Amino acid sequence: MHRRSNRHSTGIARLDELLGGGLLPGSLTVVVGATGIGKTQLGLQFAHAGRIQEGHTGVIVDCAARGDSQSHHDYAKRLFNWELQTAPASSHPNIERFFDRLKAVAPADYLHVFDYHGRRVTQRDLDFDEWREWQAELNAKLRSAIAFLYGGFVRGCRRVVVDGIEPTDRPGESIQINLFEYIYHQVIRKDPEWVARDLFREKYREHAQEAAAHGYSTSEIGCVLLLTSAETMLDDLISRTLDEGDALSNANTLIYMGKIRDGLTMGRALYIAKHRGSSCSDSIHPYVIEQGGLRIVDCASA
Repeated sequence: MHRRSNRHSTGIARLDELLGGGLLPGSLTVVVGATGIGKTQLGLQFAHAGRIQEGHTGVIVDCAARGDSQSHHDYAKRLFNWELQTAPASSHPNIERFFDRLKAVAPADYLHVFDYHGRRVTQRDLDFDEWREWQAELNAKLRSAIAFLYGGFVRGCRRVVVDGIEPTDRPGESIQINLFEYIYHQVIRKDPEWVARDLFREKYREHAQEAAAHGYSTSEIGCVLLLTSAETMLDDLISRTLDEGDALSNANTLIYMGKIRDGLTMGRALYIAKHRGSSCSDSIHPYVIEQGGLRIVDCASA
């Protein structure tokens, strides 16, 4: 039986408590932290929690463009025995009999948009031709992202996790941030009829009746963006200003994850810097990463 709530559980009981019951559907949550701090595990715990609440796991959009994988498949298998199904990142997704195939084919829940190039993804690090090449690839892959997300939403998915965003001083110059801004505003938050029009284009009339029958409410969809930072220490993250780009300033909820010093050892902790719609403490909350995922271990959870 599915548990209905006006909040999306993060899959981490203590974190839900700190968030006043969980994350607000229809809003953006940004989780910021250095590589290896536990962001991907948190994202997968949030996505998997949808199976209990909505009867459908969330979907993962991997924007990584380097040679090192985010290990989503390994983590999902280890944490939940969840076999992620990869969607093809084709420049020309198959839209023929789209709704029939949704019923006949196992649902995809993972999309890796770019091939692993090992290239920089920020405009200032590229020459003119390299930047144009990135933009051309992005434009070619956008329709695959639309098909992947729209297909998930009409099936009943209500959670999106976007991972693999590399740090940058100027978010507007990042091809990954450009991709995120597009899918967030033009797919996740857009009226489903217009998403269907963007997907089917000149063949929309052929699919219009089925598209109308497969509507959904965007106010039920929650998005978690996992943003890699250059800073590793939690204190340095907390001291950051909140106007470093639309992703941070426009987020409903902002969570920092970083290292803290505990005597002569280093630990991990998180801090909820912003959470509109609920009161939240100013406390720093240590956590550990165990076989079952991330667990907060502060005194209040004992």
